[in-house]
Amino acid sequence: MTTRRGPVTARWGDRSLRFDQRAALACLAFAAVAAVIVVLCLGTGTYALSTLEVIRTLAGDGPPGAEFIVQGLRLPRALDALLVGFGMGLAGAIFQSLSRNPLGSPDIIGFGNGASAGALVAIILLDVGMAQTALGAVCGGLATAAAVYLLAWKRGVQGYRLVLVGIGASAVLGAATSLLYVRAEIGKAAQAAAWMIGSLNGRGWAEVSTIAAGLVVLVPVVLAYARRLTLLEMGDDGAAALGVHPERSRLVLIATGAGLTAVAVAAAGPIPFVALAAPQLARRVTRAAGPNLLPAAWMGAILVAGADWATQAVSGSAILPVGVITGMGGGAYLAWLLLRERRSGGL
Repeated sequence: MTTRRGPVTARWGDRSLRFDQRAALACLAFAAVAAVIVVLCLGTGTYALSTLEVIRTLAGDGPPGAEFIVQGLRLPRALDALLVGFGMGLAGAIFQSLSRNPLGSPDIIGFGNGASAGALVAIILLDVGMAQTALGAVCGGLATAAAVYLLAWKRGVQGYRLVLVGIGASAVLGAATSLLYVRAEIGKAAQAAAWMIGSLNGRGWAEVSTIAAGLVVLVPVVLAYARRLTLLEMGDDGAAALGVHPERSRLVLIATGAGLTAVAVAAAGPIPFVALAAPQLARRVTRAAGPNLLPAAWMGAILVAGADWATQAVSGSAILPVGVITGMGGGAYLAWLLLRERRSGGL
């Protein structure tokens, strides 16, 4: 093993896995940071606990009453934040790679809004419970992905058309969401508004199960198509010359990315800008070419879990929605990104 940072190939018999050494080290570092943030979240609140007390409680030897606070109330919320951020970061990396555009994230191209609209239909029009609301979010996200894909089709789907059609779909879905608010009863409208902010308040094991099941199904598909996604960045002709079916691979990746977005929205509401910022921040750390799927996913986990910890530390309680923090930070990041693209001639 050499100490040079770069591509490394691990072999098991006739199988091999090629990965970037710096990206792998970044994933380990990101996972460690995420674990630290989770421990901090578990100790933050009205009933404060030290790091050692949190670890002892998780091991079953904590102070009196701490087990219910940590494992019953705070742990589901922290895990939900971690898994939701992981899914959002991974989805953002997929769509930014497919569109070859830093603005090509689910926040911008409407897939997140589609999932939100599906959830609002379940809340306002159908008046159903949490499980049905999550199903509505998933159906809304997948239906939006299908509509955007078909509208962007013209002898294939190109990145710029995907972004432009997605922005239009996002605007239409935003108007539909406003119409739902106007026609809703005051109680349902308030419930929907609280959900639409993007919050981890009151999240329990049901939400953790929702996002965990989605990741178990979808992450292996993304990893199986990771090489094809990298080749698609070279262009359809180059990918086809290397044995990749461009449109079939793109369709699978769009469906998978939309599914990740939908289950994340179902588990925590539409937390803004995480999918936009996580891949860019991860790439600046790894300095590796390609979509940087796992580094982006872990960076998303850090952003959501860190924002949740910040909301609790700043407000002194768990009342402030995490979407407020990510929205403020993400808005400033988007403005900087647009300014940089304009200076470089990209806009």
